[in-house]
Amino acid sequence: MLQRLQKHLDNDYPFLKGKKLLLAISGGIDSTVLLHLFHALPYEIAVAHCNFSLRGDESDGDERFVSEFCTEQNIRFLTIRFNTQEYATSRKLSIQLAARELRYNWFQRLIDEEGYDYLLTAHHLDDALETFLINLTRGTGLDGLTGIPGQNGQTLRPLLPFSRVEIENYARDNAINWREDSSNASDKYVRNRLRHQVVPVLKELNPNFLQGFQDTLHHLQQAETLTKDAVDSLYKKVVTEKDGQLSIAIEKLKLVPNYKAYLYQWLKSYGFTAWDDIYNLVEAQSGKQVFSGHYRLLKDRDFLLLSKQKTITDQYLEITENQEVALEQGRIKMYPVTNVTDNGDSRIIFVDKDKLKLPLILRKWKEGDYFYPSGMAGRKKISKYFKDEKFSLIDKENCWLLCSGDEIIWVVGKRADRRFTTEETTNTIIKIELQLW
Repeated sequence: MLQRLQKHLDNDYPFLKGKKLLLAISGGIDSTVLLHLFHALPYEIAVAHCNFSLRGDESDGDERFVSEFCTEQNIRFLTIRFNTQEYATSRKLSIQLAARELRYNWFQRLIDEEGYDYLLTAHHLDDALETFLINLTRGTGLDGLTGIPGQNGQTLRPLLPFSRVEIENYARDNAINWREDSSNASDKYVRNRLRHQVVPVLKELNPNFLQGFQDTLHHLQQAETLTKDAVDSLYKKVVTEKDGQLSIAIEKLKLVPNYKAYLYQWLKSYGFTAWDDIYNLVEAQSGKQVFSGHYRLLKDRDFLLLSKQKTITDQYLEITENQEVALEQGRIKMYPVTNVTDNGDSRIIFVDKDKLKLPLILRKWKEGDYFYPSGMAGRKKISKYFKDEKFSLIDKENCWLLCSGDEIIWVVGKRADRRFTTEETTNTIIKIELQLW
């Protein structure tokens, strides 16, 4: 096993040479074998152990066991004690999720503060099978069937090609001691029930089941790569990104067979769960929306628009001379100048100070608002201006109006009102500009 592991590392993780490695060691058979293997290989290692305080003396015994081995072998040992039950209760998490969150947060701190390059965990082939089955029973996409990744950022799982039986054999053949976690014998958790009741039946039906599963994982991972290539290729043709918003061209999308699969791949990372509602947006009336925890997807004429849900902000702000105010898209600055240098930039206007009622007001639009657009005769309702300029619902929500009293001076960043422009008789010229972030 040692030689196979070294070959696996040389082929798949050649970048580990010369790096500082942090090994997550619980004291159980899997992580203890991982520790013995890497101690026998030419790598710089340290050990991180979490005491979750869930099994009383047994948890403390695990910590002592790992500590004593590291002391004997002159390996740096780092440990931490958590009140996992309290943490889980305060955050309304299961014990398993709480322990996972606690340990990985601590591992990341060690990497950041102690200068380790990678974290190594002892996940193996049977773990990948159990994860596959868990995801399968809960319902999942292709990504949920590709097993545990061998690398996820700075976290590596070098034992994934090895089965639990191989690890047990290595421990027995090399007289390796380990600590047995009593909770592993319980069927309280889904993973344990699968491990004790389902996986043995599968292995009994086919003695080569694990090898077949490994081959299946390889094929699924290849299929996932092909899928990603296709998804990325169509994304470039159908989706545009601007100011943190995604715009999906519906007519282009509908030309693709099974376009729902592409929508799923593009949007799954944004927390959506109501997939039928999302698919129905394609044929829905303009203005229909679907929400996730932090995002919304809006049908706007010929596009699906994805944007982050905004927190409630001030809808009424004031600004006066030699001042600036921050908005979502940038900051508004207002100051006197000696002459007009109009270059046609809609993000800059020049106004006559004597025509203003200071302080000016920044607010969102409301029904009935109107202004006198520069370069046009007559007046126009803001709602009609939005329609003519093809503003989406999101554009309308993001738009600010700069007002003098009840009169609109500027649809910010878009069009000025001609009533406030400078003339030859203007005494004081005020320059107002929107500087984008």
